[in-house]
Amino acid sequence: MQRLFRDRAEAGQQLAARLQRFADQPGLIVLGLPRGGVPVAAEVAKAFGAPLDVFIVRKLGVPGHRELAMGAIASGGIRVLNTEVIEMLGISERSIAAVVAEETAEMERREREYRGARPFPDLRDATVILVDDGVATGSTMMAGVAALRRLGPATLVAAAPVMSRQAKASLARAADACESVSTPEPFHGVGMWYEDFSQTTDEEVRDLLDGEAAHARHD
Repeated sequence: MQRLFRDRAEAGQQLAARLQRFADQPGLIVLGLPRGGVPVAAEVAKAFGAPLDVFIVRKLGVPGHRELAMGAIASGGIRVLNTEVIEMLGISERSIAAVVAEETAEMERREREYRGARPFPDLRDATVILVDDGVATGSTMMAGVAALRRLGPATLVAAAPVMSRQAKASLARAADACESVSTPEPFHGVGMWYEDFSQTTDEEVRDLLDGEAAHARHD
């Protein structure tokens, strides 16, 4: 099987070329989904001279069946619930609150880990590009799009170097635009399309964001 990308940096450079039409949009900001989406997003932000930040999405798993999502929480104090799943399974408010509390603690830990004291950016009327390193089912990216909608961006773009065709079709309906470099079929999995798909560490995410913050201070 032919690999499409050497690593996430190269994938981000190729993705930036596909996103060129957004380069001069007002209030452009690039958000990476940690951890693997951040090095890809960093290349897009660098290509456009745009700010880089993280957008953390935590799935709210159904108690006892955590792989099934009943909603999600995200950066900026956003909570999205799937009322259809909750009502169908008769999940109580108390159970929902327990899962929300657990996932909120983890999200806040990651916020501190990655952003430190920097505030979450104001996305009202902005052009937001949400980036991951690849999209298989699309559940995390879809939750991210739904959450970002509540923060009032003018334009919301979902982007990843490689996506499954089904996920891309769904995201194209949910976001204002959806962009990828490739939609291979059969998809197999995100890591199959990278020569180097080693895990991105928390330290790497911090370094990318700290470098962006330092660059912004000197502009």
